[in-house]
Amino acid sequence: MATDAEKRALIAVCQMNCKSNKEDNFSTATGLITRAASLGCKMAFLPECFDMIGESRKQTLENLEPLDGSLITSYRALAKEKSIWLSLGGLHEKGPENADGKAMNAHIVINNEGEIASVYRKVHLFNLEIPGVIRLIESEFSMAGDRVVEPVSTPVGNIGLGICYDVRFAEFAIALAKAGADILTYPSSFTVPTGLAHWETLLRARAIETQCKYFH
Repeated sequence: MATDAEKRALIAVCQMNCKSNKEDNFSTATGLITRAASLGCKMAFLPECFDMIGESRKQTLENLEPLDGSLITSYRALAKEKSIWLSLGGLHEKGPENADGKAMNAHIVINNEGEIASVYRKVHLFNLEIPGVIRLIESEFSMAGDRVVEPVSTPVGNIGLGICYDVRFAEFAIALAKAGADILTYPSSFTVPTGLAHWETLLRARAIETQCKYFH
């Protein structure tokens, strides 16, 4: 249960129009995070694909990074410099050796000391093909995670970590709530057709079922 101080804590939800250039995306995020810290925010939340949105599957897979790579190292330094917690909503993480070159979609929480406090790897991959509308088969370039992680204790409450398509699964949210989550997070790079039809309805449903707040 969130304390009174956690309930009053200020947060920043940062929206980014990410491109394929990681350096440009990091520069944009740095400006948003710096402004959030200057306003007294205890935590800033970035979206899925905060690192990059590749122009092709090949480009994406050529630019995967491990957690100890240069990008997350830079975010860790930034969090420590600005003394702010960060939720990084979906890194194209270099998968393990058995991933056949595929990515893992990693939601990373960094504390205000620059330490990685938690990592969740997306369990539910988004595989959708609507002829003439959209084709996005996430399993072609990503490997699914295999577990729900415990909520992470932060200055704004206990945060349950999800990513995007996870929002469709009520049991996932209920498991996080039962584990003590005050807040559910679904950082997302949602498609326009499914987003318009389902996004807000699904978020409201998960919030009602669990009595948790949500960020996306």
